Amino acid sequence: MFQNDLLKQRRILITGGGTGLGKAMAQRFLSLGAAVYICGRRADVLAAASAELQKLGAIRALPCDVRNVDSVESLVETIWRDGPLDGLVNNAAGNFLARTEDLSLRAFEAVLGIVLMGTIHATLACGKRWLSAKQKGTVLNISATYAPTGSAYVVPSATAKAGMEAFMRSLAVEWGNRGIRMNAIAPGPIPTEGAFSRLLPRPELEDVAKKRIPSGRFGAIEELADLAAFLISDRSAYINGEVIRMDGGELLQGAGEFTQLGRLLREEEWAAFKPAKTSKK
Repeated sequence: MFQNDLLKQRRILITGGGTGLGKAMAQRFLSLGAAVYICGRRADVLAAASAELQKLGAIRALPCDVRNVDSVESLVETIWRDGPLDGLVNNAAGNFLARTEDLSLRAFEAVLGIVLMGTIHATLACGKRWLSAKQKGTVLNISATYAPTGSAYVVPSATAKAGMEAFMRSLAVEWGNRGIRMNAIAPGPIPTEGAFSRLLPRPELEDVAKKRIPSGRFGAIEELADLAAFLISDRSAYINGEVIRMDGGELLQGAGEFTQLGRLLREEEWAAFKPAKTSKK
């Protein structure tokens, strides 16, 4: 299936595309012939990712804060000047480990703004243009295994991801008969830059997390990138409104990915996790 021209002549935007899963998907899409746009808030990170990946194909990095609808509209309008997109990957995310009673409303707003509202902003900006032009389009969302169950200690993320999945399923029906399909990947633990240090602060906690997975290992970033390439391609054209879980069987073994940390973290470690106060800008 993964022939070099699988995504030839496809133009795809990946939010949060400068690091981690987003960057891995950009690399895979480029290798399969796509023209890729990546966006994020940090221009220096985007520039570094673009410089690294440009040898693989056509990539363009554009700064954008997906929490801001005007920023997203400006981004999409800029892209459309080159030509319409064929695919959108809503990958931008924010998450941190915390006891819910320690969180301010600003902490909730920060995560909901990126994960849920960012997905809504980008999907509507692309979707309305596709509908107006009667053009087909594909949207892929990166969710989480705990979206349908919830999970203690990552409550803002669980809330936002659940909303994302409801939004995706709703539009899969509403827009499906007009050539726009929606799907999502819900990955289990996949080591990426920075993520494990924030969510699994001690090395031994990685061993605890790994023992929860029937497959006995964490996922690989390349595995997610391959699945994303399939779902964004026409080879999956009959899949619409689905959440594909890739977690080695973890959710089936026990819901709530971070729930066990309440028994494992020390009081001083919880204090270290308190999110920094954010400005009201």
